[in-house]
Amino acid sequence: MASLRNQTIISVMLAVPDTPEAVEWYKKALGADVLWSLGSVAGLEINGAPFFLHEPVKGRFASPKEIGTTTARVELFVDDPDRVIARAVEAGARGDGIKDHITPWGTHRQGGFTDPFGHLWLVGDRSPLNRFP
Repeated sequence: MASLRNQTIISVMLAVPDTPEAVEWYKKALGADVLWSLGSVAGLEINGAPFFLHEPVKGRFASPKEIGTTTARVELFVDDPDRVIARAVEAGARGDGIKDHITPWGTHRQGGFTDPFGHLWLVGDRSPLNRFP
C-alpha cells in the first residue's frame, strides 16, 4: 500500500448491531481483513480500502434496520463484480442483480446486494474511477 501520508482516504463507518458478528460476516462475504478491533468498534479493509463498523449510539448513529431505511450506499469498485456479489449472496446477503449500464465513458458493469445488517452495497467495475471530459 502507498504511504497514507500522501493520499486522502474517504471511508465509511457502518452501524451494525453486533460488531464481532459483523466482522466475521464481512470477512467471509467480502474477504475483508481486520485492521483492529475494540469490541464494539472495528477497522477493516478490502484490498487496501478501509471501512469501519460501530454499534449504534442512541440518538446519534443508527443501523438501517433500526430506522427502516438506509441513508447511504456503499460503492465497491472491483475487477470482477459478478464474483464479489455472488460471494456476498452465498454468505447471506440479498442480491439485487447485476447489469451493464451504458455510460458516456463506455459500459459500466454494476449490481449490488443488501448485507444482513441492512446496508446497500453497489458493486461495479472500475470504469467510473477514470476522469472523463
